[in-house]
Amino acid sequence: QVQLVESGGGLVQPGGSLRLSCAASGIIFSFYTMRWYRQAPGKQRELVAAITSGGSTNYADSVKGRFTISRDNAKNTVYLQMNSLKPEDTAVYLCNADRYLSTHSLTYWGQGTQVTVSS
Repeated sequence: QVQLVESGGGLVQPGGSLRLSCAASGIIFSFYTMRWYRQAPGKQRELVAAITSGGSTNYADSVKGRFTISRDNAKNTVYLQMNSLKPEDTAVYLCNADRYLSTHSLTYWGQGTQVTVSS
């Protein structure tokens, strides 16, 4: 069975840092593009950051310069280092794994981890 399990969320003060982890199992992890999304209540789900199987990254403008996505293929884990956190970063952060094949695509989601930025 495919599983994506997020961890590392919690309550942090503005200006603080958190590192989220997403551990994958049941997939050939190194073949997948990994993405972090976030969703706040009443708001549309937003792509935060992505890292391809080749290591290329991209970020939402709102987090560029503050967040860093990375992956450790040996551990089947993708990370999101979040620095200089702002209250508007408060959301459920979800891990996504995606792989495109010539005949079909494979997409999996984690359950999410809550990040709350508040004094």
